Amino acid sequence: MDALELILLYDYYGNLLTDRQRECFELRYYQDLSLGEIGEELGISRQGVHDNLSRTEALLRNMEQKTGCAKRDQSCRTAAAAILAAAQKLSNHSDTAVSRLAQEIISAARGLEE
Repeated sequence: MDALELILLYDYYGNLLTDRQRECFELRYYQDLSLGEIGEELGISRQGVHDNLSRTEALLRNMEQKTGCAKRDQSCRTAAAAILAAAQKLSNHSDTAVSRLAQEIISAARGLEE
């Protein structure tokens, strides 16, 4: 799993982690500090940082595996984008009833994006 995927999982599940786990994760993935730099910052060994991050990453993966929130959200966003694209094509239809319904669909699809 790459850093971007882990950051996405952190966005969903980060509040379920301990303060120390969040702190280590943020220093590593948001501030791009090395394990040694994080250890100095937190007053723990490089190995302690490594162990903390390994456990944190495993927890994030496990939470996603059990709940599927991030995957489901991405599927919904993809579907909303497809609905929006199709409705935008219909919005210029010569039949005003079709055009009006397309505008309602566009509005609803945009609401899903938020």
